[in-house]
Amino acid sequence: MNKKIKQIGIPFILMLVFNLGIFYIKGQNFGGGLSPHVGVLLVSGLLFGPYGAIGSVAANFLCDLIRGYSPIIAIASAIVSFAISYLAYKLWYNKYKKRSEVTKPKLNNTTNVLLFIGIVLICGVTYSILHGQLFYLIYPKTIPIDGLIEFSYSLNFINSSIVFGIIGIWLSNKHDLTLIPKKSERESNEKLYQILRILLVSALILTLIINYTTVLNSYVILIEFIIITLILIAYLTKPITSDVTVKNSKSIPENIMNIFHLTILFIIIIGIIISYDHILIAAIDDFLPLDTNEIVLSMMILVDILLLIFFIPSFAVLKYIEINVIEPILSFSKIENLIHENEKIESERLVDIYSEFVTEETEIGILARSYTDLINFNNNYIENIQEIEGEKERIKAELNIATKIQAANLPTAPIDTDEYVVNGYSQPAKEVGGDFFDYYQLDENNLAIVIGDASGKGIPAALLAMISQVMIKQLVKSELDPSKVLYSINNQLCENNLETMFITLWLGIYNKTTKRLTFSNAGHNPPLFKENGEFRYLDIDRGIVLGILDDFEYVNEEITLADEIVIYTDGITDANNNEDEQYGKDRLLNFFNGFKLDKDPISPLLDDINDFTRDAQQYDDMTLLYLRLK
Repeated sequence: MNKKIKQIGIPFILMLVFNLGIFYIKGQNFGGGLSPHVGVLLVSGLLFGPYGAIGSVAANFLCDLIRGYSPIIAIASAIVSFAISYLAYKLWYNKYKKRSEVTKPKLNNTTNVLLFIGIVLICGVTYSILHGQLFYLIYPKTIPIDGLIEFSYSLNFINSSIVFGIIGIWLSNKHDLTLIPKKSERESNEKLYQILRILLVSALILTLIINYTTVLNSYVILIEFIIITLILIAYLTKPITSDVTVKNSKSIPENIMNIFHLTILFIIIIGIIISYDHILIAAIDDFLPLDTNEIVLSMMILVDILLLIFFIPSFAVLKYIEINVIEPILSFSKIENLIHENEKIESERLVDIYSEFVTEETEIGILARSYTDLINFNNNYIENIQEIEGEKERIKAELNIATKIQAANLPTAPIDTDEYVVNGYSQPAKEVGGDFFDYYQLDENNLAIVIGDASGKGIPAALLAMISQVMIKQLVKSELDPSKVLYSINNQLCENNLETMFITLWLGIYNKTTKRLTFSNAGHNPPLFKENGEFRYLDIDRGIVLGILDDFEYVNEEITLADEIVIYTDGITDANNNEDEQYGKDRLLNFFNGFKLDKDPISPLLDDINDFTRDAQQYDDMTLLYLRLK
C-alpha cells in the first residue's frame, strides 16, 4: 500500500471508530459526553500533515452527517477541523529560539514535550471556540449552553489529544509512517508569522474575555469567528523552511520520557474511566444538584487537576535532570566526531566541549576532568607512537640496507667449471640473519667452501656472521689449513665476547687435482656425502662452536670427493609444520637420494620444504651449500 494512502486511510478509519463507536455506545451531540474523536484530528495532522488532516476531516464530515448535524454545520466544521489539524503540523515544524533542532514528532525531551502541550492547548482552545461560535450562529437553541459546549470540547480535545498523541507518536516512529516535510524553496517572513502566532493567541484570549464578560449577539460572534479564521488561514500559508533532523537511534532522555508519558497516559485513562463510571456518577448525582454532563465534566476537571499536580513537579525534576545530566552527556557524545583512528583529538574543540563542566564538583565534573585527562594522555600516547613509528620506519630503512649489504656479501652466482659446480642459497628468518655461506677459488687448484650459523637472530647474529665471513676470507689467503683458520677465528671471537655469542662453522678446501676435500668443523651439522650413487651423513668430528673457549685445537679431516657433498644449517632440518613436526634429517636425506636429475637441487628442495611446512611461520634462517663434481 502506498505510504500516502496509509497516511490518509489510518486517520479516516480511526475517526470513524472513535466518532461513531463512542456515539452509538452512549454519545451526545454538541460536545456532550465523551468525544475522543476530536483528539484524532490533532494527532492526524501532527503525524501525517495535510494527508492526515484530509483523512480525519473527511471521516468526521461523514460522521457529522450520520449523527444528524445539518450539512451547513458539517461543512463549516470540516473547514475549521482541517485548519486546526494542519495547524498542529505547521506549529511542530517551526524553528523556535530554545529549540536546538527540528525533528519529526518525538517526545524525547522536555522542549518537545512543552511544544506538544502548547500545540494541544492552542489547537484545543481554537477548536472549541470556533465550534462554539458555529453552534451559536447556526443552532441558536444552544446559546444558553454555549460556554459549556466550548468547555466540554476543550477538555475532550486536550485529554484525548495527549492520549492519542503519546500512543500515535510512539507507533509512527516505530513503523516509520510520519510525514516529514521537504524544506520549502520559498522564503518565509519569520517576523510576519511570529506576529500571526501572537495575534492568534491574543485573539483567542480576547474572545474568551468578551464571551464571558459581555452580552453577546450574532454580529460579535461572527466578527470573532472571521478574525480567528482569517488569522488561522494566514498562518497556514507559512512555508516550512526548517532543516529536519532525522535520528533513528534512541537516547537516554527518550527512555526517561517514555516512563513519564506512560504515567500521564495511565492517569488520563483512569480518569476517563472513572468519569464515565455509572455507579459513581449515580452516587454523586444523589448528593449534588448537578446533571450528568456537569458531573462528568467536574470529574474530568478533577483528573486534570491531579494530572497537573503530578505533571508540574515531575516535569521540573525532568528539566533539572536534562540540564544537569543529560545535556552534559549529550555534549560529551559530540567527541565522537573528533575521534579518528591513529589521529590526535583536536584540543581546542575538546576544550569547547568540556570547558563549562570541568569546574563542577558533581559526578559530571569528575567525568569531564577524567575525559580531558584521558584524551590528553591519548594525544601524548599518539605522539609517542608516531615518534616510534617514525623510528621504526628509519630502522626498517636501515634494515633494508643491511639486508642488501648482507645479500651482496654472499655469492650471487654459482662457480661452474669443467671439473665441478658449486652453489648455495640462504634465506634469513628476519630482515637479516646469522647464516652465511661462501665459496671462492683460492688459486688454480684450490676452492674454499664455507658455511656458518651464528647464535641468535637478526642484527647481532648478522654482525657476527659477517665478521666471521670477512676473517675467513682474509685468513685463507695465507693459510690453507682449515683447522688453523678455525683456531685463529675462535681466539679472535673469544676476545671481549661479553654477550657470549657463538657461531657454528664448517670450512673446507677442495683440490681439484687430487679431488681431496680437507675440512674442519666447529660444532656444525655433519654434511651429506654422496658415494656410489647414494647420499649418507658423514661421521665427522663435531668440534666446538667458535667464540666460547679459546685456544681450542680443531681437527682436520679429509675425504676423496667422488660425486657430491651438501652442507646445510639446522634451519632446514628444524623447519616446522602446523602440527609442530620438524622436516628433519631423514626427510632431507630422502629428498637428495630421490633427486636423480643432474640439476640444481636448491629450488626443488625449497618447494619440498614449503609443501611440508605449508603456511607455518619459520623462526630460523635456512642455508644450503653444495659442491658437485662433473
